[in-house]
Amino acid sequence: MRVAVIGAGVVGSLIARELCKYDVEVLLIEKNLDVGWGVTKANSAILHAGYDDPVGSVRARFCSVGNAMYTELSRELDFEIKRTGSYVLAFNDEETAVLHKLLVQGEKNGVPNLSIHDRETILSREPRINPEVKMGLWAPTAGITEPWMVAIAAVENALENGLKLFLNEEVVDFEKQGNRIVGVITNKQVHRVDVVINAAGLFADEVAKLAGAEYVPLHPRKGQYILLDKKLGNSVRSVIFPTPTEKSKGILVLPTIDGGLLLGPTAEDLPSDRKNDLTTTNEGIQSVKDFVLKLVPEIDFSLVVKTFAGLRPESPQKDFFIGKSEIVPNFVNAMAMRSPGLTAAPAIAKYIAEEVLQQQMRINLTTKKGFKPERKGIRKYAELSLEEWQRAVKENPSAGRMICFCNEVTEAEIVEAIRRGARTLDGVKFRTRAMFGRCQGDFCMSKILKILERELKTDASQIVLKSPNSWVVDGKVRE
Repeated sequence: MRVAVIGAGVVGSLIARELCKYDVEVLLIEKNLDVGWGVTKANSAILHAGYDDPVGSVRARFCSVGNAMYTELSRELDFEIKRTGSYVLAFNDEETAVLHKLLVQGEKNGVPNLSIHDRETILSREPRINPEVKMGLWAPTAGITEPWMVAIAAVENALENGLKLFLNEEVVDFEKQGNRIVGVITNKQVHRVDVVINAAGLFADEVAKLAGAEYVPLHPRKGQYILLDKKLGNSVRSVIFPTPTEKSKGILVLPTIDGGLLLGPTAEDLPSDRKNDLTTTNEGIQSVKDFVLKLVPEIDFSLVVKTFAGLRPESPQKDFFIGKSEIVPNFVNAMAMRSPGLTAAPAIAKYIAEEVLQQQMRINLTTKKGFKPERKGIRKYAELSLEEWQRAVKENPSAGRMICFCNEVTEAEIVEAIRRGARTLDGVKFRTRAMFGRCQGDFCMSKILKILERELKTDASQIVLKSPNSWVVDGKVRE
């Protein structure tokens, strides 16, 4: 049997890996040049505890379960998570009442160890919080990760277990016999399939329309962010939320995995024809600055590294839309993956494999013998002891050539990223953190470009930043 998963974001990648545990042929089809480059690439990177999701919602069903799965998943796939915990802050009686409602809701959702802390307890843990805080909902299971690394790690592991990955292929239509799909038509070829799983992120509604299946209309909700230098990384230890509104969880302050500080996002609803609008605005960035100062009053905005925007799918029902189609019997939707989609993704992948395919669709999936659950990440030489690093350099001299000084990334790590599939500058960046530091590639981009040119045996003018037309150089000025 052949199963095609459309979309290599964190949800699609984890579904593909889950299916590789069985004796089926798994295809993962992604329109971008790399995995994890849609909604997955630019979000808040939070592992939510699960108290914010309405009781009985699909989000509530999968959030706290998915959160718990990340401990073992990160061990198997060797990506980083940090259980930082999170606070929802209240500054008046009305907001305090909301905290108590969230506490009850979280307990009904199965979120463990929730508690409400007073001002003194909060400030003892987070001394830079606004001292006018009154109460805070503490969720110790919340945490942070790097969403793109979850997708990359899942795909690398799935490839070891037989996955067939098709990048830079956009689904343009389906071939059907009766009401069943027999072929996925892309801009490059036709893939013969028995089952299709739609995890196409912001574009999942359009894919479902092409298939003639049920869908919910999706529009992009833009979130603008500010990333600050590692010098401010100790401003907070936990994820800091304001009291949420009906529209969003609010503008946050949180540490990043690599030691920086992230502020945002805004929540700007855009029309459905602006699903590629990643622009930032002065007004949006200023609103982030103004709001976070109410949570953490002393933030030095002279240490901004970059501003950026991400898009997440929003739908009228404000909930995930997951399940088999009643119209197209071999088509499965995993769409409307708004927050907490990242957190819920492992649980959703397991649900689709075990309940949707096997129980609801009555497909007999046989467990694959010899499935390899573990993947080893790229070795970070700067984290070694001096003696270990010296031994590594003797074995591989490129481990001693520092390319990115901001994040201490060596040539050996960049070469390994290319060996694992990086074909663009962003492909290297998101696998190694090179060009992620304060200089944003000003000092190391040209060196990385030359390494890509050498390792891929191509000309620098053929190497792009991230998309097919994002050329970095146009050719040589002189020989």
